[in-house]
Amino acid sequence: MAGFERKGEKQRPDPDALLALANKDARGKLTIFLGAAPGVGKTYAMLSRARSLKADGADIVVGIVETHSRSETAALLDGLEVLPRRIVPYQGHDLEEFDIDAALARRPGIIIVDELAHTNAPESRHPKRYQDVEELIRAGIDVWTAMNIQHLEGLSDVVARISGVAVRETVPDSVLKLAEEVVVVDITPAELIQRLKDGKVYVPENARRAIDGFFKPATLTALRELALRRTADRVDDQMVDFLRQNVIEGPWATAERLLVCVGPNACSEKLVRAASRLADGLNAPWTAVHVGRDDDELKPGESARIDATLRLAERLGADSLRVTASDFAAEILRIARRENVTQIVLGRSTSGWWSRIRGKSLSDAIMRQSADIGVHIIADQEPEPEQAHWRWPKLDLSAAPALATIASVGCAVLIGRGLQMLVKLPNLSMLFMMAVLLCAINFGRWYAVGAAALSFFAYNFFFIEPIYTLTVAEPHELFALIVFLIVAVVAGGLAGRVRDEAETARRRSASTQALYEFSRKLSGAVKLDDVLWASASQLRTALKGDVALLLPEDGELQVRLAWPPDTTLNGTDMTAARWALEKAEPAGHGTGTLPNIAFQFRPLLTPRGAIGVCGFRQAVGAPALDAGQERELAALLDQTAIALDRALLTRESAKTAALEQSEKLSSALLSSLSHDLRTPLASIVGAVTSLRQLGAQMSAASRDDLLISIEEEAARLSRFVSNLLDMTRLEGGALNAKRDWVDVSDVIREAAERGRKTFPSRAIDVSLAPNLPLVRGDGALLRQVLFNLIDNANKYGGADTPTAVFARREGNEVVISVTDQGKGIPPADLERIFDKFYRRGKVDGRLAGTGLGLSISRGFIEAMGGTIKAESPALRKRGTRIVIRLPAADANVGERSPP
Repeated sequence: MAGFERKGEKQRPDPDALLALANKDARGKLTIFLGAAPGVGKTYAMLSRARSLKADGADIVVGIVETHSRSETAALLDGLEVLPRRIVPYQGHDLEEFDIDAALARRPGIIIVDELAHTNAPESRHPKRYQDVEELIRAGIDVWTAMNIQHLEGLSDVVARISGVAVRETVPDSVLKLAEEVVVVDITPAELIQRLKDGKVYVPENARRAIDGFFKPATLTALRELALRRTADRVDDQMVDFLRQNVIEGPWATAERLLVCVGPNACSEKLVRAASRLADGLNAPWTAVHVGRDDDELKPGESARIDATLRLAERLGADSLRVTASDFAAEILRIARRENVTQIVLGRSTSGWWSRIRGKSLSDAIMRQSADIGVHIIADQEPEPEQAHWRWPKLDLSAAPALATIASVGCAVLIGRGLQMLVKLPNLSMLFMMAVLLCAINFGRWYAVGAAALSFFAYNFFFIEPIYTLTVAEPHELFALIVFLIVAVVAGGLAGRVRDEAETARRRSASTQALYEFSRKLSGAVKLDDVLWASASQLRTALKGDVALLLPEDGELQVRLAWPPDTTLNGTDMTAARWALEKAEPAGHGTGTLPNIAFQFRPLLTPRGAIGVCGFRQAVGAPALDAGQERELAALLDQTAIALDRALLTRESAKTAALEQSEKLSSALLSSLSHDLRTPLASIVGAVTSLRQLGAQMSAASRDDLLISIEEEAARLSRFVSNLLDMTRLEGGALNAKRDWVDVSDVIREAAERGRKTFPSRAIDVSLAPNLPLVRGDGALLRQVLFNLIDNANKYGGADTPTAVFARREGNEVVISVTDQGKGIPPADLERIFDKFYRRGKVDGRLAGTGLGLSISRGFIEAMGGTIKAESPALRKRGTRIVIRLPAADANVGERSPP
């Protein structure tokens, strides 16, 4: 989060604070009248203020107010516009509720909505009244409301312990944070109890029970304290927002706020615990911050120690922050002023006398610059072993840059000697200065310092009288030489620092670009395997070591992907990985858990918890990850965790969808079974019962009709059972279609004849092309398919219209079509009609089928190597044509003549 600029620079408002302010301007304002208990006068105070504003001409209406039969409160409603309530029938009673639609239509400047924690009647737009209030605020309407402190969700358990009464209706704490204004309506416990006794809160009988229960002096005092404290916290947050929005640097000591600085040393944990005790004693919020440099090279385990210390601070109730800066003291004070910190907690500095002289002691620098912020120095009771305070800076010198530095100074000497032969120059120091700057720009500041030292001696030896000696004859020459050395060192150091910062910026840019490309890859990866491959590849590139990604499956952690593929994990490695998953903490190499193994395991954390583990093994002898690499690794793991979580949720969603589809199919099957089995059975049973009981009294024609009905229903039941068995064979893979030579003409005639017997009222026209070839297939299955299609045409073909069956040869295929003249099929359903249990409903007055006929037909035809599809419209913009294509027999088999 951005904050103020450093002291002496132009200050800017906090952009997040300005954005929050802009969002507030577009919304309505919420005012909460907060009380410690019922009866303190919240509604009375709210209505009194409303009458005052109404008299001044404000547009204010009452959305809903509960007077609880208090005459003084009801009298305040006179003269105020009151919206009619919404009547909701519920279990034989009429409930009166707030009408949010009427409020939005009226759209007043201010609306009063009492009883914020109220639960709305069933089937209301929102289950809770505070959600109605939030909608009004989003619509730009100012809202006044009232609530008691015990209804705040974050305090409900505390109130239950204090009063012994469980709070059922609560309001989220975030609603209180939305309030622009919190008005505390407060009276003493003694005065409230007297109001109870006077009957101003409850009727006498209820008042006596309340005094003996909830309204005890100790309970009311505790609730009063909670209300005042929570209001003070809200006012303090508003004050901090005001400071940020108006570029006012803190601290304003209206409330205590602590900041503790932690580092990689062992005493940081004790420092955090000391700060926690101090914050608890002051009842103050506190923040733990670690400030580091981009180029810091932490010792093995130091980064993990910092992470552990910050996690400890979070467990103790602090907010944690990790930033980078070159000036630690200035950054810490900037954060302190931004967060309105009043006290800073530091450990005692272990810097030596030289660092103190140079002002490099962090504690001394903060105390010197803090001005109006208190500073606590916590002494470490068990100091680390004494170490030398002076340490030479670490020099990473290489042979090639060193030789190039010497060569650049040599070139400056040669150029200077050559110029002296051409023209007399009084001072050639700029040549050496150029050599120093070139070394600084190309190799860094330490090479620039080396070049400055070499230039000092070379300039003295070759160009200052007496030459070829290190003696300086003239004092002014000595002074100029010393000044040259100082300027060269300073200029080279500054140029080298610029180079180092540019290199740091380049590395940051490369890291940011890599993270951006990685996030793009992950955003396009939906399948779990794609996410795993992309993550493993990026992690291996960043860590330059072996990587393994582990996910839990069936309750056991398993390696899902390792790179390189031959990477294996032994039993100890898996133990560390399981620890990282279960405890959500790093384990393995360089940590406090199984530190002697080669792999380090990091949990992949999401809001749902740890969903997996990433293990990595660096090359032998590779240094521990520095701060920059740690940040990059943390970002990669966060991206990986989010992508894996999304992929897992997608997979779970697909499984859920499959289960839902299975449920639908099962329901359809049960529905079909219950109807299509019960209907013909009922007809058969009814006909048989009639024949047995009344057969002697019936005429011969009536008995024949019943027998025909029994026969038709039995045939219908047989077809249905046959379809079920066929579908079971198809889905179970038990269908073995024969590959015999089949005469298509004979099969079509047999199927048409069966159709005419089954559906005598339906005309079936058969048209066969001459010289139809044989096909390889199963004649029985093909006959069943054709009958299913004729049956389907009978159901949907329309009354008194024929069904046409046609067969011809097209190239190497035999094409069979069955056409009806019904209403046809919409284009979107031409494929769906082949799905199981899909039915088009009632078309011509007959019941739709089971939804299995066409699905079975497709299965049979595909088993014989053919295809089947639907076309609609078929004739004169009506009807449906089902087309079957089967491969024709080879030419040498012969052709059959038409009958």
